[in-house]
Amino acid sequence: MTVSLPATPSFRLDGRRALVTGASRGIGLASAAALVEAGAHVTLVARSAGDLAAVVDAIGPGRAEALPLDILDANAVRIAVAERAPFDIFVNAAGCNRPRMFLDVTEDDYDTIMDLNVRAAFFATQAVAARMVESELAGSIIQISSQMGHVGGALRGVYCASKWAIEGMTRALAIELARHRVRINTIAPTFIETALAAQSLRDPDYRRHVMTKIKLGRLGQVEDLMGAVVFLASDASGMMTGTSMVIDGGWTAG
Repeated sequence: MTVSLPATPSFRLDGRRALVTGASRGIGLASAAALVEAGAHVTLVARSAGDLAAVVDAIGPGRAEALPLDILDANAVRIAVAERAPFDIFVNAAGCNRPRMFLDVTEDDYDTIMDLNVRAAFFATQAVAARMVESELAGSIIQISSQMGHVGGALRGVYCASKWAIEGMTRALAIELARHRVRINTIAPTFIETALAAQSLRDPDYRRHVMTKIKLGRLGQVEDLMGAVVFLASDASGMMTGTSMVIDGGWTAG
């Protein structure tokens, strides 16, 4: 008997164009580095031109370009995306948090978190997806969500609301975009050692609480997410849309 072995779908991204927001640091920077390593050309978005220039220098010439942009400005994002060739991959890693007890949350706290984590994500995704559909590209959109889009947590009332919104939005958009061969998924990390997480983890009592919840017994590193980014961007995840990759060290397991 002759056995015909199936071929593993490729994780390579050669010839594909990616757009990454929040790309000057943390998870966005790691996502950009992972995509470049897999062969993609990456356009890096953040507000600071200087920070982006340093990232482009680190990546190397011809593999990435900087696009200084405030993604809170939805019209500026639409114009910037429309002026460029369509992207095959979009990683939305821009986000923020202001840890507060619910009774202390201000309107400014609420607006700041929801504007960046939800409104900006929605309209940036709309701009990129519109170009994918117009160009008939089988694209992949990746939203950097959080384990807090699957559970609740003290000091995170607004942040949880924003990430649950991203999870719901992703499922809804997956239904609409599937007929255009555009996939959309989320990555939902636990606490990753970045500047954003550091503000909470400075409190030794809160840090101890976090460590009791992460079953693997350590904080996440940006490297723990890079493989997931490449997987969701590549043909290897070709049947995945409208779902979440929870990378939380066992936090949500119970």
